[in-house]
Amino acid sequence: MAVPELRSWRATRPQVARAADAVRPRLARFVRAAGPRVARCARATAPRLTRITRPKTWQYTAGAATAGLALAAGVVTAAGPWDSTGQRTAERDRAVALEHTGGTDHGRGPGTSGTSSGSPRPAPSAGAVLTGLGGTAAPGGVKAAPGDRAALADLLDPLLKDDPALGERRAAAVVDLTTGKRLYGHGVDAPLTPASTTKIATAVAALTALGPDHRLTTRTALEGDTGELVLVGGGDPTLTAREDPRGLADLRALAEKTAAALKKRDLRKVTLSYDTTLYAGTETHPIGVNENLARVTALMTDEGRTDDSTSGPAPRVPDPAADAARTFAGLLKQYGVTASAPGPSKATARADTLATVSSPPLSALVERMLTNSDNDLAEALARHTAVATGKRADFDGAGAAVTARLKQLGLPVRGARFHDGSGLDRTDLVSADLLTALLAEAADPARPRLRPVLTGLPVAHFTGTLADRYTDGAAGLVRAKTGTLTGVNTLAGTVTTPDGRLLGFAFLANATTDAWAAQTTLDRAATALASRTP
Repeated sequence: MAVPELRSWRATRPQVARAADAVRPRLARFVRAAGPRVARCARATAPRLTRITRPKTWQYTAGAATAGLALAAGVVTAAGPWDSTGQRTAERDRAVALEHTGGTDHGRGPGTSGTSSGSPRPAPSAGAVLTGLGGTAAPGGVKAAPGDRAALADLLDPLLKDDPALGERRAAAVVDLTTGKRLYGHGVDAPLTPASTTKIATAVAALTALGPDHRLTTRTALEGDTGELVLVGGGDPTLTAREDPRGLADLRALAEKTAAALKKRDLRKVTLSYDTTLYAGTETHPIGVNENLARVTALMTDEGRTDDSTSGPAPRVPDPAADAARTFAGLLKQYGVTASAPGPSKATARADTLATVSSPPLSALVERMLTNSDNDLAEALARHTAVATGKRADFDGAGAAVTARLKQLGLPVRGARFHDGSGLDRTDLVSADLLTALLAEAADPARPRLRPVLTGLPVAHFTGTLADRYTDGAAGLVRAKTGTLTGVNTLAGTVTTPDGRLLGFAFLANATTDAWAAQTTLDRAATALASRTP
């Protein structure tokens, strides 16, 4: 049942304000610098206008980059790819790359448009704006949005209720993350196909079930009575066999350590097998063979990709576990141990563990999953949620485990259906009410373990699946998870208003006929939120 306010957040208002105090001064300055231009962009959403004005992206892109971190500033250095200031390194590097000539000049040199003389317009320097989120706290901290619902409806209705680009079935919700109060709603209870915004639910469930410091471990075990060496899959799709592991669990290191342990036992020839029994059920997603994900198995390297990619669609090996085991056999040979052709098996409780390698912490995996919309990681984390909660680690069990975790948190799961962890299954159902409740839960200062859900969201025109969007509006001000299937377009995340208020939003459109038009309308709605104080 929909409620106009998430009651559990009433008690958190003072803590949220304190958590935001440290970011208020610079955040407000950054957003004020971007506000006028974004506002001009958003005025195109008024009922009588149909197009977006087009301010130059460079005028405010770098200056807005940190805005979406308001509530996460107190804990961001504890997880994920952060520098010492709490700024995501990828965003900082992206902003610096866009800076071109540096200083307060974001132009591309003499002759660029911007003033009558042809010299570039001044804009905040990326280096200066992205240095950190500290500073003297402003009296009163971050204020709650006043909740002018009528004004917000006038702003959003022409897009979210009336625009035909969003198809026949749509829903939307906007909440103030300071109070949990709903500021706007349309069809908030309606369960719709969420596409990849499902990953927000997967992230919350996995972090609550496992904790942000949990790591996925791949190991080798030696059966003492038979001398069989078993490569035991730990459900880590990011396990890598590449020469540069880049901080991921390293199959080469596992082979080196295993070979050293075998040589201590005077073993230089072994029978090799592999164990994928951490997971149960079919490995094939209901969509079938697809370049958007590999077979869901507890053992694979580099997500079963056959190219050098690390994200997005890619060709996949037909049997990721067998391929990983064959690769491991080849690596053992490089370290002086000959292994037989591997086959499937199961390590017994009597087997001695020889060596292990572990993934980055779950907090970093969640960020990667959300930023890149990583389907392989999403399915893995849903299954690990099932394992941690005593459910069967198959598609059904993973969906049941995610639902159970969200229900335990008191979130509005009525009508929700999770048949996978990635959102590729078209039978998944989620409401706008649930998506905004998930974002509010992740913003709660009492739940710092959930902060990667916010910090992992792609940043408009900076990172992940939003890197190429918002080129004409709200760059850096919107952090959101995208969702796209044929006939389905969704967007859910956070946006910072011109005076520094942090809002959560969820927009879902089903039965769309023009994906580009629907995506554009959703982006305009988020841009409109970034343009004004509700």
